[in-house]
Amino acid sequence: MATSPSLAPPRDAAEPTGDDLRDVRWVAGVWIVVAVFAVITALWSHHVGVPLRDPEGKMFRGRLTSAVVLLTVLALVDTVVRACRTRQWSPRGLLRVLRDRWWWQRLALAVSGLVAYHLVYVCYRNLKSWDAFNTIRDDSLLRFERWLFLGNDPAELLHDLFGQHTAAYVLMVVYKSFTYLVPLSVVAALAFTTRIREGYVFLASAMWVWVLGVGSYYLIPTLGPFASSPGTFAGLPDTAITSTQAEYMAERAHMLMDPSAPDAFVSISAFASLHVGFTCLILFMLLYYGRRRLAMVMTAYLLAVMVATVYFGWHFVVDDVAGVALAALAVLLGRFTVYPRGRGSSMPR
Repeated sequence: MATSPSLAPPRDAAEPTGDDLRDVRWVAGVWIVVAVFAVITALWSHHVGVPLRDPEGKMFRGRLTSAVVLLTVLALVDTVVRACRTRQWSPRGLLRVLRDRWWWQRLALAVSGLVAYHLVYVCYRNLKSWDAFNTIRDDSLLRFERWLFLGNDPAELLHDLFGQHTAAYVLMVVYKSFTYLVPLSVVAALAFTTRIREGYVFLASAMWVWVLGVGSYYLIPTLGPFASSPGTFAGLPDTAITSTQAEYMAERAHMLMDPSAPDAFVSISAFASLHVGFTCLILFMLLYYGRRRLAMVMTAYLLAVMVATVYFGWHFVVDDVAGVALAALAVLLGRFTVYPRGRGSSMPR
C-alpha cells in the first residue's frame, strides 16, 4: 500500500489546545474550493446541455439534513463522554460542558463545513452523471489487466479462491457498508476533534476526494469489468450488488437515450475507485489524528473493500491502486486548504 502522506499533525505549542475561533479566515480556503468547483460544474452543465439535478432531493437536501441530525447526536455523545471524564455527571455539569464545547461559533463552523461538503458532493454527482457522454475505455483496461495477471482475470482468481456463494454475501455487506461509513466519518471528524480546524482537515480532504475522483472519471471513462466482461460474473448469486449494477446500467441507457428527461441521472463510473479512495482517506486521517488502533481496523476493512470491488466487477485492480494514490493526494490538498501556511496546533488525544 502507498505510504500515507504527511501523517504527523501540524504542531505549534503557542496555540491553545481548544478552539480559538476569533480568527476563522482559514475557512475561506474551503469555500474557495466550493466556488471554483461549482463554476466548473455550471460551465460543464452548459457544455453538455443538461441542468444540475438532485433526484428527489437525495443528493443535497436529504444528505445535508441527515448530516445535521447525525452531528446533533454525535455532539451529545461527545458531551457525555467529556462530562464523564471530568466527573461532571449532573444535568448542570452536562449543560456546562455542552455550552463550553458547542458555543455558537463552533456550531456555525460545523454547519458551514457540512453545507460546503454537500455542495461539492452534489456537483460531483452531476459531473459523474455527465461522464456517460464520454467514450468508455473498458476494453483497454481489460486487456491491460489480463496482461498484468499473465492472462488471468483477477476477478476469476478471487472467485476460485473464495467461492461464489458465501463470500458473495459477506463481501456484499462490506461493500454496502461504505454508504454509511462516509457520512459517519465526515460528521465524526467535526464532532469529536478537540479543535474544529483539525476536523476541517478531514472535511477538506473528503471534498478533494470527490473533486479528484470525478477528474479521474473523465481522464479514463470506464464502467467496470462487470459491464465489459459480464460472463466473468455470471456465476455470482443474485444479490443487492447485482441488482444495483443492472439498475445503474439502465440509468445510463436512459440518460443516453433522453438526456432532457428530468429523472435522467447516472451513478456509474469506475476509474478511479472512490470506494477505495475514500476508505483509504479515512485510514490516512486516523493516522493523522493518532488513532493507531482504529487505523489497524480500518486497514483490514480497506483490504476487504478492495477485494469486494474486484470480486463483484465494480472495478479493475488499477482502479483500486489509483484510489489509494488519489486519497494520498487528497490528504495533502486538504491539509493545505486548511493550513495554507503549514502551521497548526498540537493534537489532543
